[in-house]
Amino acid sequence: MGDILRSRPLWIGLVVVVLAATLPLYVSGYVLGLLTVAYYFGVFAMAWDLLFGFAGEVNFGPTFLIGVGAYTAGIVNNQYGWSVYLCIVLGAMASVIAGLVLALPALRVRGPYFGLTTLVAVLMLQNFIVVFADLTGGEIGLTIPDVITISADINYWIALGFMAVSAAILYGLSRSPVGLILQASGQDPVQAGALGFNIVKHKLAAFIVSAFFSGLSGALLVFYFGTASVGTVVDVAVGVQVIVAAVLGGRRTVLGAALGAIFLIVAGEFLRPTGELATFIVSTVALLAILFIPNGFLGYALSRGARS
Repeated sequence: MGDILRSRPLWIGLVVVVLAATLPLYVSGYVLGLLTVAYYFGVFAMAWDLLFGFAGEVNFGPTFLIGVGAYTAGIVNNQYGWSVYLCIVLGAMASVIAGLVLALPALRVRGPYFGLTTLVAVLMLQNFIVVFADLTGGEIGLTIPDVITISADINYWIALGFMAVSAAILYGLSRSPVGLILQASGQDPVQAGALGFNIVKHKLAAFIVSAFFSGLSGALLVFYFGTASVGTVVDVAVGVQVIVAAVLGGRRTVLGAALGAIFLIVAGEFLRPTGELATFIVSTVALLAILFIPNGFLGYALSRGARS
């Protein structure tokens, strides 16, 4: 605990969150809406980094867990009109169950086969949404009757608070003995197993934690949008954005993943007037950063700070 409290990224993150909390006092509702979405994507990226950065498992289908949480919450609210908060909890629980069902067979395979298994799960979920359109809304999307609030300020604070709490939990977990075992398992599973660590159990725990935060964030996001669709929470392109954000921010930093997600969302939006060039410019910047700053933005900044 003492090492965590003395961590420079933790205190920098705390200062940033405090400053970010004041934004509704002087920025427009448009900017607040943009950042609200970015904060939820930040949680997606942090949850993915826990599994890849520490456990060493490449999940090519983060939107499977996100989509299960989002659609479960949305369908329950649409069909039964249950409380928003109960639906959000049910969405997170559904993601945990789906993650457990997926992880048990997936973790038995090695190398790229784990990633391919998660990617196939996304394609199966997409197909399920289209086939059962009466329940899911199909390609058109699912309309959700209720929202958490219509206030842009409150929605912003909820997203910021959720990201901050998620970051604190995930960062603390990554620096705990469990996180160190995950890191050892990801780097050299044979040696970690020889030391007596149960590799599969720890990786399964990481997958479940990742599923919980992904599903919870997905459920919160759709109650902000007021709709759920393949393009916003399940599409493979959304998953690629999550993965790039985590790598761009810095692998094994957790907090850097949130910064990467915010950068991608904000940069993409402000470059929208350039039309099709927006995606090209953002993708080029991300590619150059990955090639020349392999430790990501935060990893690079921390390494420079350690040398100075």
